[in-house]
This record gives sequence, C-alpha cells and structure tokens, in this order.
Amino acid sequence: MLRKRSLFFLLILMCLLGACNRQIKSSDLPPGIQIGQTYYTQFSLFQEENNYRTTNYRRGILIPVNTPVSLVSIGTDKAQIKINQTGQNLSIENVPKYTKDDMPRAFLKILGPRKVDLSGFSMAEQQHILAGKVKKGMERQAVLVAIGYPPQHETPSLDSNDWTYWSSRFNKFIVHFNNGKVDNIAD
Repeated sequence: MLRKRSLFFLLILMCLLGACNRQIKSSDLPPGIQIGQTYYTQFSLFQEENNYRTTNYRRGILIPVNTPVSLVSIGTDKAQIKINQTGQNLSIENVPKYTKDDMPRAFLKILGPRKVDLSGFSMAEQQHILAGKVKKGMERQAVLVAIGYPPQHETPSLDSNDWTYWSSRFNKFIVHFNNGKVDNIAD
C-alpha cells in the first residue's frame, strides 16, 4: 500500500512539473516571435533579481524603453531573454491570472521588433518615459510607454479613466485620467 501511495504521489509530482513552463517549439511559435531575434522593450520596466513579472511591479532595476534584447527561449509561462548591451539574462514571468494573456501575447506587449518612436511625445513626457515614471499631464500612450500595461484584473479596459498598478506586491497606485491626460496619481 505504501509503495502504491508513493508511486501515486510521484506521478502527480511529475504531472505538475511537466505542466510548468513547457518550452514552445520554434515551429509552434506565433508570427512575430523567433528564437535568437533582437527585440526592443516597448516600455520602461523594472526587474528584480533578473526577473520581470507581468504583474508589472514598479521596483527594482530600471530597464529603459527601447533596450535591445535577444530571445533565448520561450515557454508557456516564462521567456528567457538576454540584454544585448550587458549580456545579462532576464526571465520574463507571465502571470495569466493578472494579465489575462498567454505567454506569447504578453511577450509581444513587452517586446517588439522595432524601437518605440518617442518623437511624438513632449520633451517632458520623453524624460518621464526614460525614467519609468508617470507625472501629471502625461497622455495615455505616454503612460503606457513609461510604465507599461496595468494588470487587466484591476484595469480590464484601457478606456477606463482609472488605471491600477502595483508598486510592489502589497502597494497599489491609481493613475487617474481626465480628458485623456493624467490628472492625479493616488497611492
């Protein structure tokens, strides 16, 4: 009986481990995603301990918009990239509960094949974007490029006047828009 129980638990453990971040074969990748390709960050993001979570916490080390990276591998839950200038490896961890996206879709929001054109933003917006900060008066698109997408479970629509972000696991802040521009940032 003990042997059967041990075998049962081993089988469950193997199933659970097999379900975690299975690698996606190159032939099964959607259009726009290719292993070894150079991509550019589509917004200023923060990483902690070589990891970026799609819940988009605003703490850690800043990786500015338009940073060139190379895709090393991509799985169902994580992607591995290398920052071209430093050689640093970075894991992108998708949290579908919060993003409502699968890994390839989340990947294409974070990284793109071309740099983001910052010339359409005011000089003040460009400075805030490069610093990964939101300030009063910024337009919606400038906020997206500055700090990325708010988790969809808190902000289901980007048409909303309130976008909820997390500064850390325990602290949220809300970017409030009025007439398409940041009117208030509430902690």
